[in-house]
Amino acid sequence: MRGDQRPPRQESAAEGAAIAAFGGGTGLHSLLKGIKAFTSNITAIVAVSDDGGSSGILRKEFDMPPPGDMRNCLVALADEESLMAELFRYRFENSELGGHSFGNIFITALAEVTGDFGKAIQLANKILSVRGRVLPATLDKVSLEAVHDDDSKTTGETRISKSGKRIRRLNLRPSPGRPTPQALEAVRRADILLFGPGSLFTSILPPMLNEGMVEEIAASPAKEIYVCNIMTQPGETDGFSAADHVQAIYDNTAEDIFDYIVLNSRNPSQAVLARYAEEGAGPVPLDPDRLERWKACLVIEDLIGADAYARHDPEKLARTVMRILKDRTER
Repeated sequence: MRGDQRPPRQESAAEGAAIAAFGGGTGLHSLLKGIKAFTSNITAIVAVSDDGGSSGILRKEFDMPPPGDMRNCLVALADEESLMAELFRYRFENSELGGHSFGNIFITALAEVTGDFGKAIQLANKILSVRGRVLPATLDKVSLEAVHDDDSKTTGETRISKSGKRIRRLNLRPSPGRPTPQALEAVRRADILLFGPGSLFTSILPPMLNEGMVEEIAASPAKEIYVCNIMTQPGETDGFSAADHVQAIYDNTAEDIFDYIVLNSRNPSQAVLARYAEEGAGPVPLDPDRLERWKACLVIEDLIGADAYARHDPEKLARTVMRILKDRTER
């Protein structure tokens, strides 16, 4: 049951609305870039199940959570013109460090020096002077396990994306992680909880599956907003409509937890669509008739960016989210 009361919090006008955002990767990065213009009271609760690329190598070599999605979110909330943000984005090439970003190596070094990945991220927040804060969803070592429609299982984020099989259920192995206390507190104090955009099974769902997190989300007096992807993701959501995305989240968490579902109304250009089609991706059908069977209000707007990619424009998306909050508080 949703409560009407939340713990008291100190808030200045400069801080703005309290927002907690779940996810990882480029989707959460884009959202944070836009939202930080409206509030500094934002917490990114970031997935820590990545096992590919630079993050996967560092995770295995140093026996720690993967740093890549944390780095992306830290950069998103930092001053983009700062030298440290530029350094965190820098990626080495043509050397033994090829493929690694400075930010990933820096976070790894902080974790080694402090002996604590959580402390390392806390320090990185301060060093980058981020507007808000970035938190790991859990400090426990977790991997993803997908259960497919044929009852077969695939373990590991990279393998899941390459399996080519429809995912029925997602699990954290060896068991659900313990959410960081700061993440739980952010959920309890939030005015808005944001989910997406981003990879459905490998970015959005994993932080929600940690021990007790779904119950905290369901009990929160905040408004829960799901931002559906503009395009399908090869290997994860092939052929998915917007309703399929929502149903997958409900099947893995709890039914009807979203108050708003945000959808993009405009297709990318034919040239952009053709390029995505070469990679096996296509526009996500809105499917409003199926979506309307849930309680969530549908918000359908032109949210696409002006660049050559089929992704959300950070400013457009942020304005939509803040308008939802304004409409809610004025009722």
